[in-house]
Amino acid sequence: MRGAGKVFIIIWAVLMTVTTLGFAGFEVMRILGKSNLVSKSATSTPMMTQMDMSAYENTGTYWEDDWVQYNGNVYDYNDDITTFLIMGIDKDDETVVKVEEGTDGGQADALFLLVLNPRDKSIKVIGINRNSMTDVDVYDEYGRYMTTVIAQIATQHGFGNGMEESCGYQVKAVSNMFYQLPIHGYAAINMSAIPIINDQVGGVDVTVLEDLTKWDKSLKEGAQVHLVGDSAFYYVKARDVHVFGSNENRLERQRQYLKGFIDAARETTKENNNAAVELFSAINNKMVTNITADEISYLAPYISSFSFSSDDIITIKGENVKNGKFEEFYVDDDDLYKTIIDIFYEKIDVAG
Repeated sequence: MRGAGKVFIIIWAVLMTVTTLGFAGFEVMRILGKSNLVSKSATSTPMMTQMDMSAYENTGTYWEDDWVQYNGNVYDYNDDITTFLIMGIDKDDETVVKVEEGTDGGQADALFLLVLNPRDKSIKVIGINRNSMTDVDVYDEYGRYMTTVIAQIATQHGFGNGMEESCGYQVKAVSNMFYQLPIHGYAAINMSAIPIINDQVGGVDVTVLEDLTKWDKSLKEGAQVHLVGDSAFYYVKARDVHVFGSNENRLERQRQYLKGFIDAARETTKENNNAAVELFSAINNKMVTNITADEISYLAPYISSFSFSSDDIITIKGENVKNGKFEEFYVDDDDLYKTIIDIFYEKIDVAG
């Protein structure tokens, strides 16, 4: 079973488990869920810059492997954090379908890291420019690894079968770009699902950031619009590929839309306890995910109480350049490194 269809059944299974086994059984599932999430990631901690430990050699301090020295301070990786990769796939198909090995898996036009931190009960979202130049693994038509090239990160999902295999490739590329950051799960959603997702929460309010009347007459720059149906699709997906920097503008729109969507989703959930189940059911043939029942049971009690604001949606700085027909975004390595420290690490006191 694939995609959100699996999630729909999973949520039902969790509810049944709570009812029949009671609180103790649910706690067992939560423990298993956390364990499974940790084991699912290919890495346990980011591979940050090697530390200069000379200042601590005679202090009796034991230097932990996941400590990082940055700007004169020491930071410890927060291993309670759970990180998911959310992908918007450039596919207009009505259903997610397996494709032949090659380059038809669909590019990841939207890439966001959803970061859940139970220690401070916060949600952070990191937007990744789809044109970020990074290591991309190349596979042939038989699925055999050929080489690794520097290319736009969105192209990685195009390799593979368009299903779990392509998602695995994309997760690896993003993890490597973020210094082998642990990523505990993923959801890849066809862009054709946007109108459905949008309307399930009653639509989203935005102030239009740029003129998009080429695609939808209502999307005039500066207009206050309640997005419904295809208007939401065009607002999140459309860009003029002939205009330099159009992807950065679209990423900013996606960032704005995501904040509005989360606000709308929270209001919908208050009014309808089954909203999440109904949403997953509505897109069950348009999404691929690897989330399981015990993982949901671990996460569910926390997320509703987590804080989230527009300031919690972060984008990495960098430089956008034109190379022939295509745009290339070169990530600011210092800003990327600082972002990882700020979100995934905690400052600690070490005697020195």
